[in-house]
Amino acid sequence: MASSLPPIVCLEVGTSHVRVLVAECPPDGTLVLTGGGIAPTRGVRKSEIVDFDNALASVKAALRQAEENADVEIRQVHLMVTGGHIRSLVNRGTAPVLSAERVVGPAEIEDVMRNARVLNLPHDREVLHSINQNFTVDDQTGVLNPDGMEASRLAVEVLIIHGVRNRLRNAVRVAEEAGVEVVDTVFSGLCSALGVLTVEQKEAGALVLDLGAGTTEYVIYARKSIAHAGVLAVGGDHVTNDIAVGLNLPYPAAEKIKCLHGSAQVDLGRRSQILTLPAEAGFEARQIRLHDLNVIIHARMEELFQLIKAEVEERRLQHLLGAGVVLTGGGVNLSEVSALAQRVFDLPCTIASAGASVAGLADLAARPDCAAPIGLLRYAQRSLQKEHEPMPKNRVVRWLRDAFGKGVRHGG
Repeated sequence: MASSLPPIVCLEVGTSHVRVLVAECPPDGTLVLTGGGIAPTRGVRKSEIVDFDNALASVKAALRQAEENADVEIRQVHLMVTGGHIRSLVNRGTAPVLSAERVVGPAEIEDVMRNARVLNLPHDREVLHSINQNFTVDDQTGVLNPDGMEASRLAVEVLIIHGVRNRLRNAVRVAEEAGVEVVDTVFSGLCSALGVLTVEQKEAGALVLDLGAGTTEYVIYARKSIAHAGVLAVGGDHVTNDIAVGLNLPYPAAEKIKCLHGSAQVDLGRRSQILTLPAEAGFEARQIRLHDLNVIIHARMEELFQLIKAEVEERRLQHLLGAGVVLTGGGVNLSEVSALAQRVFDLPCTIASAGASVAGLADLAARPDCAAPIGLLRYAQRSLQKEHEPMPKNRVVRWLRDAFGKGVRHGG
């Protein structure tokens, strides 16, 4: 590229915070964070809009802060979306190879991918992404790129990620009412994977878990592409609520002791340790056992991991996860969460951020709760590069392969 791409902006309307990140894209291909804004979220529950006006005020506050910090006027954003309504499924498309030479070319590849993207979803659902998995050339399975191969028939399996149209549109409307144009909407789980995984991890296979406040996104890489993805409407605020109910505490106190003293594992050696809590918000001063606190946390987190493990096992993917489990998101700050995940999944487990993949604002980039927004910036950067440098026809199946796997299409 002869010059830098225009600045790119990502917007995340999360359960606990609205986050905006601004980045520059120099000609050398790096991504440079130049500013950001963050505001406490109001009007959002489990990453979905429940009070439009309050959510709008939060988005405006984060955008205003980002404009001041990055010294830019924000007019366009890439929007990250999630929620328990988001699902994925695998659909198969086939097409005959009709060229005189019986050689697969861009036209045949586009035809078969178009056929795979045709499916009957309920009328209220909208496709977010379609991601190529495996091509089959005649009876030969597992073909990565069929371009140039002789065949009589071509097939492809595509992972379709879809969500409830109105819930997705409400997130877009909040951004538009805040005065910005939404250039694209991208599933948060894909952003997390793009933010933290290396090429080697994608090739070896990995399970990425983004532990958020209201939701947990998961993405499974296997056989060098995305094999499955989804969302559970369970996150850190559920843990806090369990503590508040189980120990009869006000919610703010439950959140505070979770962050300061909580652990995803129960240490029997500390079972007699006592925490003294001051009186507040109509609750009397009291003492609680650290053991009781961590039993509650452990139960919720183990249940969460077991639910995701069941998804992995149902699709028989566990033996394909050579790189193990990668945790990111704000929930990784909970003590011993990695150890619990390793025990439940019986796989190596690491905690990751996207800090190594970007320049500028190192403290912000290194935060695990910024992994998904930075991944979205990466997605936006590659989309812009594609627009500014038209891709040759013989590279059609490589579009965004470095980002998400063998191929990604947006659902419009």
